[in-house]
Amino acid sequence: MNNQVSAFLSAHNFVNHVDVLSVAQAILYDMKKGLKKKGADQDMIRTFCNPPEKSAKNQSVIVIDAGGTNFRSCLVTFDADGQAQISEMEKTRMPGVERELSRKDFFEQIANNLEHLKNKSDRIGFCFSYPMEIQEDGDGILLGFSKEVKAPEVVGSKIGACLKEALAAHGWNSIKRITLCNDTVAALLAGAACAEDGDRYSSNIGFILGTGMNAAYIQPDCDCCNIKKQIVVCESGKFLRVNRSDFDVDFDKTTVKPGTFFLEKLCSGAYLGPVSWFALKAAAKDGLFTEKTASAINGLETLTLIEMDKFLHHPYNKDCVLGKIACEVASDEDVDKMFQILDAIAERSARYSAAILTACAVKTGEGKNAAKPICILCDGTTFFKTYKVRERVYGYLDEVLTRQLGIYWNIVSCDNDITLGAAISGLID
Repeated sequence: MNNQVSAFLSAHNFVNHVDVLSVAQAILYDMKKGLKKKGADQDMIRTFCNPPEKSAKNQSVIVIDAGGTNFRSCLVTFDADGQAQISEMEKTRMPGVERELSRKDFFEQIANNLEHLKNKSDRIGFCFSYPMEIQEDGDGILLGFSKEVKAPEVVGSKIGACLKEALAAHGWNSIKRITLCNDTVAALLAGAACAEDGDRYSSNIGFILGTGMNAAYIQPDCDCCNIKKQIVVCESGKFLRVNRSDFDVDFDKTTVKPGTFFLEKLCSGAYLGPVSWFALKAAAKDGLFTEKTASAINGLETLTLIEMDKFLHHPYNKDCVLGKIACEVASDEDVDKMFQILDAIAERSARYSAAILTACAVKTGEGKNAAKPICILCDGTTFFKTYKVRERVYGYLDEVLTRQLGIYWNIVSCDNDITLGAAISGLID
């Protein structure tokens, strides 16, 4: 790394190349506290469910996927062979993203979004990608919103019960069951359902790195934690014991919920772009760039992950704001420094993601047999599309999980994973 960039990052408390195993151990310590309900950062939410042993057949279920900026709804039908068919898919904006909503208006908007599926099934699998306390009947009590959703009156509500009430007001027939699940649970269930013939997995993990970030794993029986084998949602993004740079601290003050979700704000797509913008502005102020480049950077009103990623993939692409600066005013050394600063932020995301997966893998207690690895289903555009994140996560897991800890794993993906997983959850009694 350029010496000036290295010194700049160090001066602003940005730890380059954070140690993956050390972070994983800290996360593990917090996970154990969470399972014992002893004041952990992570919620460690019990779901009271496991992947079903048999495939669903000859059944239909309404699926809702609410998270990030999008709200998706569709009908999933499993045929006689257990093959899933998705129909009547619609996508709209997530309620509460554009403006603050009351509890009544929040569920009214969801009911409006579901009119095209009215009475087409008496079961709903609701992937609600926010912290919830799952109930034994499949409902979920919202613990709080992340990803900048603004509907504070919904916090503390039973999501399924409130939705049933709103649907009844819209003339729906009686709904037999609404099962709430997190997107990480849906990913885990999809990974378990999509195993190819000839593959055997010892356990499963679901990991999301998109607009937000979270993980779920299968916790084995544990008498000391008073828990039977079941899927546990970590709420990894709420972990606080991470190193934060000046850029992270300054950006956090501008968010809807400052002082929360520290780990998510270091990793996920909603935050990487803005944090990079704070870093580049600080570098310009500290004199790392020539005068023209510094002036151009100071003229940027913000920076999105899309723009950041375009630059990292193609630094001299004039179709992105930083590429235009690189082509029109920046020196080669300026472009090099810009690239290294942004790459360090993307690389940090990969290291923390690998640490989360390492902790989850250790908690499963499985993966000791190379022929029966842990199945990790990853989902999210930040994981798959952001510059070198996926490749780096693979590398760090190979080094830490396999070489250092002797735990075997396999990262998989499947089409429509969240939709499929949510449908499976909706059919679990």
